[in-house]
Amino acid sequence: MSGSGRVGVGIIGAGVISKQYLDYMTTFPDLDVRFIADIALDRAQAQAEAYGVPNFGTVDELLADPEIEIVVNLTIPAAHVPVGLQILAAGKNVWAEKPFALDRESGQQLLDAAAAAGLRVASAPDTVLGQGIQTALRAIDAGEIGTPVTARAVFRSSGPEPWHPNPDFYYQPGGGPLLDMGPYYITSLVQALGPVVRVQGTATRARTERVIGSGPREGTVLPVEVDTQVFGILEFASGATATVEFSFDSAFPYTPVLEVLGSTGSMILPDPNRFDGDVTVAAWGGETTVTEVGDNPGRGTGVLELARAIRADRPERASGALAFHVLDVMLSLGEAAASRTAVEVRSTIEPSPRMPEDWDATAATL
Repeated sequence: MSGSGRVGVGIIGAGVISKQYLDYMTTFPDLDVRFIADIALDRAQAQAEAYGVPNFGTVDELLADPEIEIVVNLTIPAAHVPVGLQILAAGKNVWAEKPFALDRESGQQLLDAAAAAGLRVASAPDTVLGQGIQTALRAIDAGEIGTPVTARAVFRSSGPEPWHPNPDFYYQPGGGPLLDMGPYYITSLVQALGPVVRVQGTATRARTERVIGSGPREGTVLPVEVDTQVFGILEFASGATATVEFSFDSAFPYTPVLEVLGSTGSMILPDPNRFDGDVTVAAWGGETTVTEVGDNPGRGTGVLELARAIRADRPERASGALAFHVLDVMLSLGEAAASRTAVEVRSTIEPSPRMPEDWDATAATL
């Protein structure tokens, strides 16, 4: 499906994350955001009215709109694949929120269904398409730190329950810091270092219960059903290695670290959960340089890149295949932690082409 003109978009899920998508997608000239669906119709209506989206209603009503070509699936993780399959069955392309799936079998089912239907599945995180990470990747490609040898990724926070009004799913299967935050860091590492071939890991949880800290459910106690601290070692096909840490168990403020060490220098990359940020390069025995990357479009950038890829009849950069490999790495980490053995990663992927330096989300190109 290539077509012509602006690309019609619908959104399933009008929860917290939908605001971040709508803030940007409703400003992109190449997208026509036409419909918001949610099981809570009042929530869908509120978002539609707030952003000037002309239609709201049920999922079936959204899928019946012939002008919608891409559906943004913002449901909870457990619904990502079932809803994605429903979208594909209606003849529409999918933008999936992370994690891509909760297991390899259903993730592969989603990819296979898209291929059989001649449709596309692309997936978050699209932060890796932002100028922050892209500037860092281009610098690595240019040899500014020589040959990448190893990397370090650290995410630590106290968890989402202090600010999220409905954080239950973060502590249920499919949640936890690995599947929630791992996609940002591991996608960036794969883009920088290539596919992962083997992992080792350990995992723990500091508490068996969490308490919602804000909103109408403040004070509600949640059982913790997943590990909330995960450490891992990644081995890449290139020979590079990386250590990773994902935690909801820190009492200190949010701490992101993404660093790549090379044969001639080191690089500190921006927070991979953002689209902007500084890129710092230190050369062995030489200078330290800082490239400042300011504000640029946020969530929904991947939806726009997918739309333009559809029109140009070329592969999208934030592909479902890339997301599946990242999922495979994360599931392998969990299996390695449970078995206390190294686990081979069976899927593979080539890093996506870098975004053009002059890529402009605000331009009308279709």
